[in-house]
Amino acid sequence: MNQHEVDVKEMKSLTLAYMGDVVYEQYVREHLIRGGKVKPQQLHQAAVRFVSGKSQASVLHHWHNEQLLTEQEESVARRGRNAKSGTIPKNLDVQTYRYSTAFEALLGYLYFSEQRDRLDELIKVAIQYVEERGS
Repeated sequence: MNQHEVDVKEMKSLTLAYMGDVVYEQYVREHLIRGGKVKPQQLHQAAVRFVSGKSQASVLHHWHNEQLLTEQEESVARRGRNAKSGTIPKNLDVQTYRYSTAFEALLGYLYFSEQRDRLDELIKVAIQYVEERGS
């Protein structure tokens, strides 16, 4: 497979969000499996709590309220929030969808810019926040 160098700052926000969605899902699945939830149906139901658009939007607001994001990360999230998508899921309002896209775009940005320690740190905070919230 030929890997092309990409300038992450030039990537479209929806492309970053596409990757961020996959990255977050992998972290969540690993967290749940390591936590002892091994039945596939349990895993899926538990994962939905973390990866839903409402949950992701809530985590982004939490990061912002706790001032956990750098200026660059805030900028990436803002770009993700303002990205125009052709479709919005029926179960989300436009604003929640945009914030969940911003959340995913930021994770995609950190992934492609190879900031793995920072990615780990923010996802750890996200998972802890969702678990403490209980929803």
